Amino acid sequence: MTRLADGDKAPFFDLIDDEGKSVCLTDYTAKLLVLYFYPADDTPGCTLEACQFSDLYGDFAHLNIDVLGISPDSLSSHEKFKQKHNLKIKLATDPDSTVAKEYGAYGEKNLYGKKSIGIIRSTFLIDGAQNVLKAFYNVRAKGHAEKVLSLALGFAGKGSD
Repeated sequence: MTRLADGDKAPFFDLIDDEGKSVCLTDYTAKLLVLYFYPADDTPGCTLEACQFSDLYGDFAHLNIDVLGISPDSLSSHEKFKQKHNLKIKLATDPDSTVAKEYGAYGEKNLYGKKSIGIIRSTFLIDGAQNVLKAFYNVRAKGHAEKVLSLALGFAGKGSD
């Protein structure tokens, strides 16, 4: 599995978001993007992560940063997940994990000593020129959104540089 490194070009994506609309990398040329991959809607770690990003949505927006979560779950699953937890962030569906694979966010993972293949919780801070400013792999959900926001403060003035 190839992983992205800081400074790499972000792979292009064109997915469907939780409102049934197309969302693609080039939609974010005028701002920074926090793109995060998570295994499944409404599971404990994924819910914690989504709620934390949603709680900080205003802070990200104030810095001209969008947040987009991607999982293999269906559009209807995303809609229910957002409604149940009053999420403010946008979610997109990657049903065959094609985009996750391009970002190195899919592969072998180890959970409590048990190996499996699937989505590796990962986050990317991407600038308006579609460069990866920071890549995070094997993310721990608790406190991660705050860590990303803190890091993004250093890049926020640069936007689409």
